[in-house]
Amino acid sequence: MEKRSKQQILHDHRSYFASGVTKDLSFRREQLRILKKALLACEHLLFHALKEDLGKPAFEAYGGETGIVVHEIDHAIRNLRCWAKPRRVHTPLSHFPARSAIHPDPFGVALIIGPWNFPVQLMLAPLVGAMAAGNCAVLKPAISTPHTSHVLAKLIRENFDPAYVSIIEGGAETAQELLAERFDYIFFTGGPATGKLVMAAAAKHLTPVTLELGGKNPCIVDADIPLDITARRIVWGKFFNAGQSCVAVDYLLVDRRVRQELLSQIIACIEDFYGEDPSRSPDFARIVDEAHFDRLLALLGRGEILIGGGSDRATRYIAPTVIDGITGDEPIMEDEIFGPLLPVITYDDLSEAIDFVATRPKPLALYFFSRDKTRQQKVLRGTSSGGGCINDTVIHETVTGLPFGGVGDSGMGKYHGKASFDTFSHDRSIVRNNFLVDIFLRYPPYQDHLKWLRRLF
Repeated sequence: MEKRSKQQILHDHRSYFASGVTKDLSFRREQLRILKKALLACEHLLFHALKEDLGKPAFEAYGGETGIVVHEIDHAIRNLRCWAKPRRVHTPLSHFPARSAIHPDPFGVALIIGPWNFPVQLMLAPLVGAMAAGNCAVLKPAISTPHTSHVLAKLIRENFDPAYVSIIEGGAETAQELLAERFDYIFFTGGPATGKLVMAAAAKHLTPVTLELGGKNPCIVDADIPLDITARRIVWGKFFNAGQSCVAVDYLLVDRRVRQELLSQIIACIEDFYGEDPSRSPDFARIVDEAHFDRLLALLGRGEILIGGGSDRATRYIAPTVIDGITGDEPIMEDEIFGPLLPVITYDDLSEAIDFVATRPKPLALYFFSRDKTRQQKVLRGTSSGGGCINDTVIHETVTGLPFGGVGDSGMGKYHGKASFDTFSHDRSIVRNNFLVDIFLRYPPYQDHLKWLRRLF
């Protein structure tokens, strides 16, 4: 347990940052290597913890958690020198012989608050960006996944100077106490309601924030598609981690012409992936806690259940479920589902589906299945989302070169790859002059200097 007070922790971090050691590129690279080595060394412990907390299979624990973080670390180490290099920009002739450049500077001490659904990836991937940019960091993992939180705490405390990177476990009260302190940057991943509280707390200190939130991610399905491939990609993107993902397919908007056949393919695909009894499948995760379990069960009252609907409170199991006959004003369409329930809405014209999405809060991700490039462009132009895929689901989050983040209600700010470095860096604008030439045009008395100044500009 962390015995220092939160004020002392923050003081130690500020002193460590003020020493200047984190600004050295060789130091940053070495610390990233330490993080990678430590992560790989305790990967088996994390897999076990994720199984305890979420019933997460090893494949999903690697593919959605540790593997992504290792890739982020490798990418940062490989590109750090280039990212950190000052960027020259044009300097007006009136300032000759000065030169102008943008210097990426670390903010200082960053607070990173992680969620429970991907408690390793969404805690450590932002840390990679903070470390690469030269910051110190305080980590606050989610209390809902205690086994994983304890392993992460052990990893951090055994491998890093506590004045450089520290981790504080606890619940909502701990988060509120941390947010009351003045940090130089706050990175939060979670729901929109808590995101508003984080932003309000940050505003008291004028602290910049990145908010990685969620939203109701639509999946629009055109009639011109290969139904079998489409069904597989939808089922995988919906039920990975039992649907507890901020980029999971939240609901389907299906062209009426292919609705029945697509639903049949989706049902067959669920049975193919998880068997006739998914509760026995080693590849299907569990709901994180009873509160979310009860919340999800309460959404099952409307529509026609085509497959699934079963549950077991003792193991926090809810079957992969497809619900037909849903309209836009049902309770299941109000908030992000964040679970293995897939509502289906039918449309007759693509413009109808686009309007349905465009008139609702902007989602974190949008997915569209169609062979028609004109219709693909129509959907992209008619909607707004943080990101998404054409003819696939979820995988855009794993592309290191793509900045990841939301827009509107689904968040603000981006990370992954260079975007992580940029997020945790302040662009410091510097003009560097010398004493070789001193142009007297800018000095009084101005006399007729104005006409020459106009020409220079």
